[in-house]
Amino acid sequence: RIILSQCAIYLATSPKSNASYMAINRAQQAVKASGDLSVPLALRNAPTQLMKDLDYGKEYQYAHDHPNNFVNAEYMPDELKGKTLYEPGNNQRENGIKTFLQNRWKDKYKL
Repeated sequence: RIILSQCAIYLATSPKSNASYMAINRAQQAVKASGDLSVPLALRNAPTQLMKDLDYGKEYQYAHDHPNNFVNAEYMPDELKGKTLYEPGNNQRENGIKTFLQNRWKDKYKL
């Protein structure tokens, strides 16, 4: 009861933004506009030899094997490469997120 109360107060007093709402709307619009697209080969699981032979998962880079647990890789289907769905709002918290994204995704987040 106390934890739920604390969570409710935290959420009620936290900065508000519709950036996540706008991002999911952009994602849904992209899906409607493009239809079903293929999952990039690098992201496909390869539990069988045939799938390995077809290069499923071949170029996948495990983020935790890289500095800062980050890989500058594209995870969108080819038809959506470079598309930005999330655009941080203009408030203190999201300004920090914006800076973080610009440092990580220099080519994608030129906000």
